[in-house]
Amino acid sequence: MNDRKFLNMQQPQTLVIGTLLLYLNAFFGLLSGLGGFAIMLLVAVAMAAGAFGIANEKKWGYSLGVVGAVANFLILVLLVGLGGIFGRYIISTLFDGALVLLLVHPMSRDYQRIWFS
Repeated sequence: MNDRKFLNMQQPQTLVIGTLLLYLNAFFGLLSGLGGFAIMLLVAVAMAAGAFGIANEKKWGYSLGVVGAVANFLILVLLVGLGGIFGRYIISTLFDGALVLLLVHPMSRDYQRIWFS
């Protein structure tokens, strides 16, 4: 029997939604990475591995997911600047910011601190 999970619905909703957004951002980051942005490819792999680790309740997965989400947000800010994140890229900014907030929410942090191995 395979105990690995793609998504763990037994976790708090902040982690479940965060995991889904990590997978979604990893997919779009992979597309960006294939377009020539090598750093986006690396961040996409980190987010996908982090999401898988979170779904399987691993501390390394949570750490990697948070690092990937923050890196993705910072790359967006650096690439488009402050004018871009409040203008043309506001939806991307909102989703990337929401992902970081979901992962560092007290409910997510407490759950991973207690239950992740």
